[in-house]
Amino acid sequence: MSRRVVVLGGSGVLGSRVCQEFSAAGCSVLSVSRSGARAPWWSDDIDSTSIDLSDVDTRGLSQALAGADVVVNAAAVVWRTTEEAMRALHVEFVGRLVDVLAGRRSRLVQLGSSYEYGPAEFGVTTTEDDQRPPTSFYGLTKRQSTEVVRRAAREHRVDGVVLRVANVFGPGAGGDSLPGMVARWLAAGEEQLPLSPLTCWRDYVDVRDVVDAVLAAATAPAADVSGQVVNISGGAAMSVRELVHRLIALSGVPSRIVELAGRTVLEPMPWQQLDISRARQLLGWRPVRNLDDSLADMLAAERQSVGRGATA
Repeated sequence: MSRRVVVLGGSGVLGSRVCQEFSAAGCSVLSVSRSGARAPWWSDDIDSTSIDLSDVDTRGLSQALAGADVVVNAAAVVWRTTEEAMRALHVEFVGRLVDVLAGRRSRLVQLGSSYEYGPAEFGVTTTEDDQRPPTSFYGLTKRQSTEVVRRAAREHRVDGVVLRVANVFGPGAGGDSLPGMVARWLAAGEEQLPLSPLTCWRDYVDVRDVVDAVLAAATAPAADVSGQVVNISGGAAMSVRELVHRLIALSGVPSRIVELAGRTVLEPMPWQQLDISRARQLLGWRPVRNLDDSLADMLAAERQSVGRGATA
């Protein structure tokens, strides 16, 4: 695969892995992020640059995307930020992005979120055509960015596909997610885990499986994927309580769960399970990582991180 790939948000959890995998596939890769940071495990031939995407003008963005065959937009901000910041990066920036790409032959792979869907009844599997409105401003702005890309594709201005990604776990996918926080505490040997009420069911997918989907979306025929929204998930809901118990068991740490009744659940969605049949049909993709392997690898990565901190 000899192509030039630009990854927006390339220093993040997903973006950094996308950069490495495209590089391993023989592509020329540029990571664009506010910090311009390089992952320590990147190949030397991955380039990086610092650009504040929330504030970049079309001229600066056009220069960064010059010669790109594939543009992956993995740039996002999450819950612990302002609505203004979410709107700026998820909606206004994506509008400028499609304007810059209009008329070019670049494939745009936009990374969306399963929180673009609203709450579903227990046991229901959500397809890409589901119209339930999201419950959070994060989900709302991500859904708006999806519509920006889809509209531009319908108008034949861009060749764009949206991957609507479920909850991510696996090595290096910690962040502020529930699995990530628990894995970090267990890696540090914490004996109590102070958590929000564990009442929800979520659909999880390994970060490495998501990267596989991005590479598949980058090379799929435009006639098949342009303008499409494609769910990327494990395809099965799991109790978050069971997930935490499995992490504890795999860690070997005798930790006790302490549920804090007054703590707010960031995305109050009791149940979510995504239909991934479209991903199989259009991308030839399915998740291949085993749940316990993903959790064990996440724990191992967090233990390495704790060890590096101790050494420092």
